[in-house]
Amino acid sequence: MGLAPESAFQFWEQRYRSNNTPWDRGAASPALRRWLDAGALRPCRILVPGCGRGYEVVELSRRGFDVTAIDMSPTAVAHVRAALAGPGLTAEVLQADVFAYQPEKPFDAVYEQTCLCALVPDQWVGYARQLADWLPEGGQLFALLMQTGESGGPPFHCDPRAMRDIFSSPDWMWPEEAPVTVPHPAGVTELGYVLSRR
Repeated sequence: MGLAPESAFQFWEQRYRSNNTPWDRGAASPALRRWLDAGALRPCRILVPGCGRGYEVVELSRRGFDVTAIDMSPTAVAHVRAALAGPGLTAEVLQADVFAYQPEKPFDAVYEQTCLCALVPDQWVGYARQLADWLPEGGQLFALLMQTGESGGPPFHCDPRAMRDIFSSPDWMWPEEAPVTVPHPAGVTELGYVLSRR
């Protein structure tokens, strides 16, 4: 079973308040910069769920994207808003539960980095449905899958084979090319895939 919403809120808020965030790189992911520099991800209306301290939100805003970011931790949300305000950037940053958030219209793309691996595995199917609902046909999911090689979490190991079962046809199309491999300072690896919503 997943954590109840109030328990999850308390868990993540305490992590941010105490600065107990070992997954935090302190900068935008190299995978995001690679996708941006290669033109795989171009300015559009994009959602960043579970945005944390929002380094990617800042980078996307700086590059001309219409960004919406959500996180359940008010401390994390306040940090993102302050990080945007400093250089005069804009994004809609909301305190929200990813399972309750419903936008007025779909996004062109979703950037998924640390939300999936923060959820307990029995929540993954529901989260995949939510991601599908946030995107129209042809929308893209830029996903980094955490590879810990261990049981337990968070972060939870996102085995690519299990992910292909969860993000399956008829909702999703997986790329043919090999994933982007991103070493993480915490000693784990992330695999980057660009999925298309069918």
